[in-house]
Amino acid sequence: MNERLDQLTQAMSINNWDVLLITDPKHVYYVTGFASDPHERFLGLLMQRGEEPKLIVPALDGDAAAAASSVSSIVTHQDTDNPYELLRKQINGSIGTLAVEKEQLTVSRYEQLQQFLPARSYIDAGQVLRDMRVRKSESEITIMKQAVALVEDVLAQGLKQVKIGMQEIELVAELEYLMKKLGADAPSFDTMVLTGTNTALPHGVPGSRKIAEGDLLMFDMGVYAGGYASDITRTFAVGQISKEQERIYNTVLEANEAAIRAVKPGVTYGSIDKAARSVIEEAGYGPAFLHRLGHGLGLDVHEYPSIHGLNEDLLTSGAVFTIEPGIYVPGVGGVRIEDDVYVTDNGVEVLTSFPKQLTVLG
Repeated sequence: MNERLDQLTQAMSINNWDVLLITDPKHVYYVTGFASDPHERFLGLLMQRGEEPKLIVPALDGDAAAAASSVSSIVTHQDTDNPYELLRKQINGSIGTLAVEKEQLTVSRYEQLQQFLPARSYIDAGQVLRDMRVRKSESEITIMKQAVALVEDVLAQGLKQVKIGMQEIELVAELEYLMKKLGADAPSFDTMVLTGTNTALPHGVPGSRKIAEGDLLMFDMGVYAGGYASDITRTFAVGQISKEQERIYNTVLEANEAAIRAVKPGVTYGSIDKAARSVIEEAGYGPAFLHRLGHGLGLDVHEYPSIHGLNEDLLTSGAVFTIEPGIYVPGVGGVRIEDDVYVTDNGVEVLTSFPKQLTVLG
């Protein structure tokens, strides 16, 4: 945590920021070690050049912040206080440049800042934080491996619950129960279980459709564990499926593996998408691959980078993201196979290990 504070201090000096205000709760956790959901209350890390960082928290979180945070100066506010007035009192002198997280800042909060912390200019600190987060440390990778192992355990146990006639939503309930039972903090997104022709909906919503013989059965799920997310998709056959469904499956698997082989430091994210997409296009299913190849993974289940064909950013060691090609054919079904991968100094480490060869259930 102190290293991250040092990185931000250096960024402030390089970019000539007088004050940096971080209000995204996940960034506060990332920099200080204090995790909290403040709901509508104000939470922020205030950094001023030449001054000690200050963590501003609701009074009800004061003791927890003092125990967990690497920042020793904790400032609390009551529900009846205006936290922006309190912020102003923590700053010495006038503000030239105030760096904020534009993606986190609402219009209402911006107006409060203009009133109580007027600055000559407002700058977005988002890219600095993004660049810090994209390079995962060894300790972060260890935690993410645990989150992956946990969701794979959930999937393995959940498959034992699959029965002909079971509704999608019933299976979702079983899986989310297993997540908590096995130690997850929470699902990292709404668990998706789709069967039959519903699998042709990339973001379908589980409902009352029942699992039947000859169905494709898709699981897309993840957990938060230790503050970090995992994300995995596997598709299965329920009994005997059609030749076309089998061809779709094998094409997606080939695309998944082609993309993984393309991962190494220094290549563009777009080239990885193209490696997978070309396999699917050559098989005649190009228009049925409806989405980008993947997304970054870490404190958020969806974060930088976005893995699409036009992304010319270069891979760096430490990046973690998903590779999840899919084919979706209305009336026939869909297949998606998703892995979490970690860019190493020399290539790639696949964090997910759940089998990917076509598995027939029942």
